[in-house]
Amino acid sequence: MFKREEIEINKEGRIDEVETIIGPSVKVDGDFAAAGDVIVEGTLTGNLRTERSLRVGQSAKIFANVSAGTALVAGEVQGNVKIKDSLELTETSKIFGDVKAKTLSMKAGAILVGKTTIGEDHRSKKEEIKKEEKVV
Repeated sequence: MFKREEIEINKEGRIDEVETIIGPSVKVDGDFAAAGDVIVEGTLTGNLRTERSLRVGQSAKIFANVSAGTALVAGEVQGNVKIKDSLELTETSKIFGDVKAKTLSMKAGAILVGKTTIGEDHRSKKEEIKKEEKVV
């Protein structure tokens, strides 16, 4: 299921970096929140939030709004995606929803249907002028 170089295994035989793995046969209904790294290989319906990294496997299906520090998506996400830092979409990824991230990389074949906002959260000059006009 996982390549050895993708997951660090410590001397005791436990996974060091990944806190939660939602396996291929697992279906989660409801909101899911974690502070550590999360791998989703199964199905999740609700909202998904992690402070660290999220990895969505090729066979995974997420019907939820997603929030994470970084993300690698190879499966399907139907919902809005908000990533603090980098979002990587593989050639098999499908996102149906709005995406907001600091950086985005997409491989040829990735599907992204929705509004995309990439970069720092800065207002455009036009928005600043409109805001100033309302204040005056």
